[in-house]
Amino acid sequence: MYTFEYQNPVSAAAAASAARGDARYLAGGQSMVQALKLRLARPGTLVDLNGIAELSGITSVGGNVVIGAMTRHSEVARSADVKKAIPALADLAGGIGDQMVRNQGTLGGSIANADPAACYPAALLALGATIRTPQRTLSADNFFTGLFETALAPGELVTSVEFPVPDKAGYFKFKQPASRFALVGVFVAKFGSTVRVAVTGAKSHVFRATDIEAALAKSFTPEAAAAVKVSAEGINGDLHGSAEYRAAMVPVMAGRAVAKALG
Repeated sequence: MYTFEYQNPVSAAAAASAARGDARYLAGGQSMVQALKLRLARPGTLVDLNGIAELSGITSVGGNVVIGAMTRHSEVARSADVKKAIPALADLAGGIGDQMVRNQGTLGGSIANADPAACYPAALLALGATIRTPQRTLSADNFFTGLFETALAPGELVTSVEFPVPDKAGYFKFKQPASRFALVGVFVAKFGSTVRVAVTGAKSHVFRATDIEAALAKSFTPEAAAAVKVSAEGINGDLHGSAEYRAAMVPVMAGRAVAKALG
């Protein structure tokens, strides 16, 4: 480690005020602490969000599910309200990392970090979620902009995420067995005649699979999703799987996500 100033605010306003210059927020710490150890991040100030009660909790607003940014993955996974409204979201949260990671990691920390293989970004994009900060609201369609990049301005703090409730939804990922990040993960959400399909783990950041959306809008079945051919152009390739392998896995995972959505 190295020397930095530590701030422990008790309100979102105080946290935003403390996050100046090269300051960074500390949420669950599942990514940030590792980045500090490896010198991948060297902020002059670390603003700890763990003492801010207003950033945690799960509520219902206008029929939508609103989750505070500091709500732990394990809280989302076991929430009766989330299980009733969007069971696929609870299922997704319950499959992140291991129990220790789920007990510490947070929704806001995950989406602000924007790991290309993280699970939550797929849920936000497929469900058409809204991200709230003290300054504005952001659409999930415009939030994830690149590799570990989002539309957040420096020092901008995620306070909550609002999820519309779909008619049906499902998430399925082919996970890397050690990290349990998604080699390919697909979240499918059906709203009336509209279907949204988001893919994580396959590119530099989460994206919508429009060809699969079109196929599922005509026939919301696992077979319709699995029959779509996905190009390997722009798809990630590494020691865990080639671009062609990941491209072939997208419709397979989509089909399995649809099967989950159908129960």
